[in-house]
Amino acid sequence: MMTIKCLPMNMLDENCYIIHDDTCEAIIIDCGALTSTDEQNLKDYVCRHNLKVTHHLCTHMHYDHCFGTAFLWNEYGVAPEFAIADEGLYRGEHDAIFGGLRDHMRKAHLPAPARYLSDGDIVSFGHHSLKVLATPGHTPGGISFYCEEEKVVFVGDTLFYCSVGRSDFPGGSFDALYTSIHEKLFTLPEDTRICSGHGLQTDVAFEMQHNPYVR
Repeated sequence: MMTIKCLPMNMLDENCYIIHDDTCEAIIIDCGALTSTDEQNLKDYVCRHNLKVTHHLCTHMHYDHCFGTAFLWNEYGVAPEFAIADEGLYRGEHDAIFGGLRDHMRKAHLPAPARYLSDGDIVSFGHHSLKVLATPGHTPGGISFYCEEEKVVFVGDTLFYCSVGRSDFPGGSFDALYTSIHEKLFTLPEDTRICSGHGLQTDVAFEMQHNPYVR
């Protein structure tokens, strides 16, 4: 059985997920740790459950989802894994959209990516694996992580409870976002749980029926 812990981080209440099973191997998705409190909350959870962090996976590279990349590298030796189309965002392209928050990333010693992820790639840990789904639209390199066994998908800012991610940032595209949701997420089993980058969890069936942005 897979355990999913959601830790809201930074002033945007970004959902960072710690995922692990009985092997104590763990994956962290979208570490947005900006403050010492964010970092301590994550360390406390990892320590309390005696976890070994093996991957830092990123659904996309907007800063609120990857503030903690340097922290995870320094603390656990894991570098971010994301789609190459978001490399420019990670390196500071269009960082003006984050105002003063860009200074934090500029000062951080960002590790080189551990791996560029592509549609269909598999990331394994413990007894579980996650399949990479290409879901661009919010960013050019947006990806989601699907665990078929546990019927859960981590979608970042592609899809929210009765809403969708913004597509008006540089590199965004509503047409691409709409296609990603319908061709990649809405083709999953309807009882698949959706863990989004902000806000509440939902599921595929509910969003197919009630989300006004993609009906």
